[in-house]
Order: sequence, then C-alpha cells, then structure tokens
Amino acid sequence: MEEVEGRYDEADRERIVPEPPKRVDAPERRPFERDRARVVHAASFRRLAAKTQVVGPQSDDFVRNRLTHSLEVAQIARDLSRALGTHPDIAETAALAHDLGHPPYGHNGERALHLLAADCGGFEGNAQTLRLLTRLEAKTPGAGLNLTRATLDACTKYPWPLADAPRTGGVHADGMTREGSKFGVYDDDRPAFDWLRRGAPAGLRRCVEAQVMDLADDVAYSVHDVEDGTVAGTVDLTRLDRAGVWETVRAWYAPDLDDDALDEVLARLQRIGSWPTAAHDGTRGSLAALKNLTSDLIGRFCGAVQQATFAASDGPFVRYRADLVIPEETSAEITVLKGIAAHYVMQADERVALQARQRELLAELVTTLLARAPDGLDETFLPDWHAAADDAARLRVVIDQVASLTDASAEGWHHRLCR
Repeated sequence: MEEVEGRYDEADRERIVPEPPKRVDAPERRPFERDRARVVHAASFRRLAAKTQVVGPQSDDFVRNRLTHSLEVAQIARDLSRALGTHPDIAETAALAHDLGHPPYGHNGERALHLLAADCGGFEGNAQTLRLLTRLEAKTPGAGLNLTRATLDACTKYPWPLADAPRTGGVHADGMTREGSKFGVYDDDRPAFDWLRRGAPAGLRRCVEAQVMDLADDVAYSVHDVEDGTVAGTVDLTRLDRAGVWETVRAWYAPDLDDDALDEVLARLQRIGSWPTAAHDGTRGSLAALKNLTSDLIGRFCGAVQQATFAASDGPFVRYRADLVIPEETSAEITVLKGIAAHYVMQADERVALQARQRELLAELVTTLLARAPDGLDETFLPDWHAAADDAARLRVVIDQVASLTDASAEGWHHRLCR
C-alpha cells in the first residue's frame, strides 16, 4: 500500500477546505481512507437501501436495491483497482458514491425530475452526486463531505456540464429511455467542479479511477440483473428466446451487432464451465451454481480488462497517466447479459404502467412544494430556500428536497401534501 500511496501527490490529497490534523489519540487513517469512511457514514448513502435499482426495494427480500448494488460495485472496483496498482480506496469510494444522486424510482425518477427542473438547468443523477459530495451532505460547511481532489475526480463519471455534454441516447440499465444528455455538474456547482478538475487534461477525459468505477458498475448490473431474474423465475438461461433477446440488444444497446455476431457471443458465454445446463429450481445446490456463474463472469470480465490494460501500457495506472482498456469481446459479452435482463425483466407491461404513475407522483410533489415552500421543506433545506436569489434557485432547492427522498418517503410525502 505504501508504494501505491506514493503514486499520489499532495494535490491529489488536497481538500477544498483545509483540515487540521486529527487529535493524537485518534486511529491513524490516510486521506483516502477518510474519504471512504465519510461516504459510508453519509445520510445519502444510507438512503440507497430504500431506492429502486431495477424493481422497487419493497417488492422482494432478495432483489437488489441501490445500496446492495453499490456495495457490490465497490467490491469489484476495489479488486480490479488493486490488480492494476491503482489506489483501491479511491476506486472503492467512487463506487460507493456513484449512485448517491439517484432520486426516488431510479432512472424513472431521474427522467421526471429532469423535465421538472428545466428552468434551473435540468436534473442528472451524476451531477446530483457531485452536488451532494461538495455541498448538500453535512460534514464541512460549504464543502459537503470535503473529499480529496483525487476521490472527487474519481466520482465524476461525466466530467462536463450540460452545455458541453455529448448526445448519448439509448437506454439506462433499468430500461428507462435516456432523456437528453448525461452530464456531471450543474452550473451553480462549477466552482467545486473546476477545483477538482485542476490539473486534468483538456477535454472530456476521465481519470483511470473513474474508469474503473464505471466498468465495475457495468459489470455488476449486467451480471446481477441476470442473477436476480433467474432467482425470480423470469430468466431461464437454458431456454433463451434468441430472436427476441437479440432484437432487444440491438434496440437498446448495440444496433450494429447482427444475429451471427450475437450467437457467437452467447456461445462463448455458454462455454464457461458454470453456465447452467438445467433450469434453476431454487434449491441450495441450484443457488450455489448460480453464484458460481456470477463469480466466474465477474472474474472473466475483470481479468480480460486487466490483461488488455497491461498490454496497452506500462502504467502507472494513476489519475491521467494511463487508461482502462476494455476488449470488444468483453464489451459484447456484457452487452448480451444486459440484453437478457432487459428482455425478460424490464419490458413487463405492469412495470411500464407503474413507471408512468411514479412520474406523475413526483410532478405533483414538486408542484405542491413549490407552491407551499418554505412550508413543507425539511429543516435541512430551509437555509437554501431563504438564500435563493430567484425562482430558478428556489426550484433547485425543491428539486434537491425531492431527490433526497426514498421511494417510500416520496409516496408518504405525496399522500400528506397532495391529497
């Protein structure tokens, strides 16, 4: 660890607000270890347990929520980071934090709030994450959690404002159509963003630690959504409707992959020794076999990326001195798993109808809070409301308030305020 620590300089460890040394009897922790602890103890991190990942957290005891997903992403990011020689605490903290800005109902709620926030610069979960880390979380007044520069940069999946954002299109992991462009900072959070990007190369390049976090997220949900669907009985890996799945893959993720290419990708996956040959039956043996497949897939994807990255560069794999390399074959295999989950889990008619009702609920809640504020706002947001200089700033406060809610608390607030 000492060798890895030495690859990061004082600028990487700098915080927006300088902090005095801790008392001498406190346990000694390095700066990046402190960053991780601050995210783990943050209120927005705890709320992830009650926020939608793919289906609502109240629907099943087994299904993953945003918190369990984030923990799994963190484990993958830490292991891959250690293998590459990148600082594992930075990558793990970025993974733990990557979904903090998600509002109630996941990407569905993000879509609704983006439309509602048009007059104050829109809404984006990754930009909201940066806002939480640098402003809204209560640790250091004016600086949020006051994380180090290297950690904040690793948390920035889309290091650009809306005005510079490339058009993305497509769909999110949960099947929700992407509305507009992905971006990582609101205009009024530019001072913190410009500070954390100090020393970064010009353009839209991400540091390698952010690339590790992003890949870990991709690997986690591609594998775990299939696992969840298998346990729920909606996915049977031994009897796939190839035509239907391939149509979904092309419509959602990879329009240029034809049937022959996708057949070859699936054949490679089926040659993995733990790929099932019998339908899942819910027994301990079947569950163990499914867990072995999950482990093998994660190891396969991360191992391929590690080998390709080492082949492309001698490193060191720190900040902007190298980039992660994802082989095309690995990307295609991850895409096929996403397509399987999308086809069998995310296109159900009842889910689409539920999402429409969720968007209506958030719209009514934002409208009601705007009309009643500051009445109705949590005490945490009252100073922001009173300091707001115009209608756009006041709208942003209401959006921050609603985005902070869990699925259940959004419904409770709606029942209390909008009935």
